[in-house]
Amino acid sequence: MIILTGTNQITFGEGTLTRQELTIFQKKNNSAVEYHYDSVDTLLFELNMRTHIMESAKALSTSGVYFADLKKSMANPAYWHITDQGRFKLNAGASPQKAIRDIFTNGSAYAFECSMAVIVILYKAILDSIDPRQFDRMNSNLLIFDWQSNSKLHLIDRIGNEEAITGDIIYFENPEVHPMLPWWKGENVVMIEEGLYYGHGHGLGITSAEVVITILNKYRLDGSTQSAFMTDRYVHPDFTFFAPFQGSDRKKHITVKIGDSIYVR
Repeated sequence: MIILTGTNQITFGEGTLTRQELTIFQKKNNSAVEYHYDSVDTLLFELNMRTHIMESAKALSTSGVYFADLKKSMANPAYWHITDQGRFKLNAGASPQKAIRDIFTNGSAYAFECSMAVIVILYKAILDSIDPRQFDRMNSNLLIFDWQSNSKLHLIDRIGNEEAITGDIIYFENPEVHPMLPWWKGENVVMIEEGLYYGHGHGLGITSAEVVITILNKYRLDGSTQSAFMTDRYVHPDFTFFAPFQGSDRKKHITVKIGDSIYVR
């Protein structure tokens, strides 16, 4: 359940939350796990940013970005240069926010693999959730690689995928992948909503867990007996870290009842 300033009695005024935000709130609030928040603003920021992660995943799915392994990665040279390791390094003097937006508006100039796609989605969601000037300040030397390497995302690891909700990153593992097809060893996906996930790898798009597993299973060793599966680990940004950078112009009018107190913004 959600615990806010010491109570779980939380009621939002009509129109305060979008349908998707309300769905996220209800799943966390109905959970046996306690989720503690120090303020209404922090809670609302997380609900909002999770919807931006979902929206960014959907936008990338229709952007025209290609799937490619690290050796065949492509990026718009107006904003990025690709290092020997296949990383995207922001050009000196380039605007971080414009560089991220270009991936979504000029997708055919880009190609990368599935973990890079997750990183791009998360950066776009952060950009859409905080003051863009703060985004530029925080990412002046932006380097995009895999999600294990991006400390600026302040990722939090969790165990127990039954608790995963919209905006969480989940990994599907293919333990008996054919050794000649290492790019099928697994898939990073963004949870869109209950039962739907976005995977960039191999043109998966937005689909179900069953379809992801079925596709991965096609590329196992002959005679293999262990199916691909959704791992129990999931990841999301530290929403509390980013909340103070939201910017007053992005805060909407809200009314929340917390216990016996009314909070209006």
